[in-house]
Amino acid sequence: MKNTNFLITGCLFFAVTIITSCNSPAEKVENAQDKVTEANGDLKTANEEYLKDVENYKAEVKQKVETNERNIAELKEQLKNEKKEAKADYEKKVAELEVKNRNMEDKMNDYKESGKEKWEVFKKEFSHDMDELGSAFKDLTVKNVK
Repeated sequence: MKNTNFLITGCLFFAVTIITSCNSPAEKVENAQDKVTEANGDLKTANEEYLKDVENYKAEVKQKVETNERNIAELKEQLKNEKKEAKADYEKKVAELEVKNRNMEDKMNDYKESGKEKWEVFKKEFSHDMDELGSAFKDLTVKNVK
């Protein structure tokens, strides 16, 4: 008798557990909708952060390009004081820097948002190129006097 009472109680407990743990189809749909809504919110936030990063970086690059333009103007002013034999070479190097600076500005302006992964790759390569351009400016202004 004890065994049958225990068995009946166990079966009832098992049945109640199964019934209460099962979600109705309506509850499953509602849970899925909640998850989709949450995922859309996360995606929107991530996309806003990505676009903000792009805009901030573009502003930073614009500032660097403007600084480079001022440096080019200063270099052109310094050209007036150069000796005739060194002036041609110096003018050529300044013109090359001016073209590179303009190309970098165009490259940044032409960038189209195409995903965070591609942006990170572009940003890394672009930063490397801008650093090289900055080094070229520094190298040009150093006087090698012996």
